[in-house]
Amino acid sequence: MAEFWFIGVTTAGSFSKVCFPRWAEALGRPEVRLVGVDVEIHAPPDRYRSLVESLLADPEVLGGLVTTHKIDLLAACRDLFDDLGPHARLLGEVSSIAKDDGRLVGRATDPGAGGDSLDLLLGPDYFGRTGGHVLMLGAGGAAAALTSYLVSMPDRPERVTVVNRSVGRLDRLAELIAPFDTDIELEFVQNADPTENDRIMAGLPDGSVVINATGMGKDTPGSPVTDDAVFPRRGVAWDLNYRGELGFLRQARVQQRTRDLAVADGWDYFVRGWTLVMSHVLHVDIGEPRAIELSRLAAEVRGTR
Repeated sequence: MAEFWFIGVTTAGSFSKVCFPRWAEALGRPEVRLVGVDVEIHAPPDRYRSLVESLLADPEVLGGLVTTHKIDLLAACRDLFDDLGPHARLLGEVSSIAKDDGRLVGRATDPGAGGDSLDLLLGPDYFGRTGGHVLMLGAGGAAAALTSYLVSMPDRPERVTVVNRSVGRLDRLAELIAPFDTDIELEFVQNADPTENDRIMAGLPDGSVVINATGMGKDTPGSPVTDDAVFPRRGVAWDLNYRGELGFLRQARVQQRTRDLAVADGWDYFVRGWTLVMSHVLHVDIGEPRAIELSRLAAEVRGTR
């Protein structure tokens, strides 16, 4: 049976485990089986190389989706790929691994999936209407993809602040964004103290967007802010996670009414990301009508759990 690998941290808890069979059938590939591959965060390079080499050598494995490990995996395995998509080269990450006539092809789907999800969440001319800024908590693959999208979109925020625990990821993100000709004021802050993140968030203007791109609340416990954090009035709180303890999402929902706050999880991001990767790996054209159908099937599954 053909296999589609899902490379993550705790794959057994993902809704993809129950969505995938329905998606595969809808795409005319019911014989493809989803196989979860759990890897510890920031695993040694040899672990990633062994994984990609096994994927490449096994003719039953068509390819797969990568989450959490997108940057580390490509850093360890770049020479194993025959081709990388433009976003993968720019961002130094892969979320999609596909085989194409014996060639291994890596793509980064986060700019497309994240950008579409952000547009759906904010609506047209959001920053022009509100004057809000963006606070990005985390500087991993998803944060890099969203930041690159923000600096290139016509309706841009005036200021984007990216906070991360380690300075390495911040330096890498700053380097990635440097070639963009943007008028956005960018600030990169190295910080591991949630109370300092509270202070930064308190300084945001009304209408600002706060994004939890840390993985905290899913891959690791907790939240990047404390329960005393004050979200921006009439702003948006977006947790890129959709499962787990979701501490950031809980904190935002407590203030949803009092701060007139729009609150969203990462469900649409999850579905659109999978849609793009399945299109690449299964070599199936998924236009908007099919994408809507896959989203409907996923929503049905979510509604039963």
